[in-house]
Amino acid sequence: MEPSYTPTAVMDRDSRSNRYYRNAVERHWDPGEIDLGRDLENLRAYAEAADSFERVNLDGIVNGIAKFGAGEDAVTEDLAPLAVVLDDIDDQLFLTTQLYEEAKHADFFDRYWREVVWGLEDHLGWERSSPRDEKWFNEPYVELFDRNRRAQYRLLADDTPENLAIAYCHYHLTVEGILAQTGYFGMQRSFGGDAFEELPHLPGLVEGFTKIRSDEGRHVGFGMNQLKTLVQEEGVDSRLVETTVADLLPLVQGITEDDRFQPEGDPVGMEEGELAAYAMEKHAQRLEQIADASAEIPDVDELVSLESDD
Repeated sequence: MEPSYTPTAVMDRDSRSNRYYRNAVERHWDPGEIDLGRDLENLRAYAEAADSFERVNLDGIVNGIAKFGAGEDAVTEDLAPLAVVLDDIDDQLFLTTQLYEEAKHADFFDRYWREVVWGLEDHLGWERSSPRDEKWFNEPYVELFDRNRRAQYRLLADDTPENLAIAYCHYHLTVEGILAQTGYFGMQRSFGGDAFEELPHLPGLVEGFTKIRSDEGRHVGFGMNQLKTLVQEEGVDSRLVETTVADLLPLVQGITEDDRFQPEGDPVGMEEGELAAYAMEKHAQRLEQIADASAEIPDVDELVSLESDD
């Protein structure tokens, strides 16, 4: 049967999805306006001050940037099926902002590689590297994003409440809510200029991470609210959420503990297991908020605020 046009319901300005949409509009930012000049200057100084600044040293710094950039490309491509199957006008409004924001995040990382990474490589007289070189992406990384893509595109054939829940578990709860948020937290701490004097201060990268984390706080909140509705009102078993995410957690761990590009000797930066503990704490909080009918999902202003990681 050919689909026919039916006028949508009017917007619900008080709905969580509509408030998320308005918050996204009001907090607009342009990735092209972030100053990256000091990052390049500081990396040049870092290279010149080092006894020997070899390829592995730079690889250890930019490995995370490559992973984030490819990940943002992937989630930009893979969100479209969800936008197709959702019927609620307010949900659709929010997803238009999320698609736009994912594109901005991909734009930021592409610009960072071109202006900072290539800028440093040109300064050192090295051949320019590729942010999509297979060396950056270990097996858990590829597997996690493959599974996410399958979960999203399954919706085009069968958008049951259970399949919707699985899609939100992959995309919003795991890729964005655990992997990305944890990675951004770690990169901000590492290159923020306060915690580790041995590492270069990269203020442009940290500013980009801050804005992206704020966006993704809103994305995660939307996914959590959708999952809570599916569990509390659509009869989806909360154990499906728990088991789906639990099955993905080893892949997240394999990505966050990827130390192939660490220089020899004592590691500089966050302690072993610190990121994993951060990820599990956030994960436990979110599962409780979804499964417990009395637990409130944080308001949008709290979701986008990064003054504290408590």
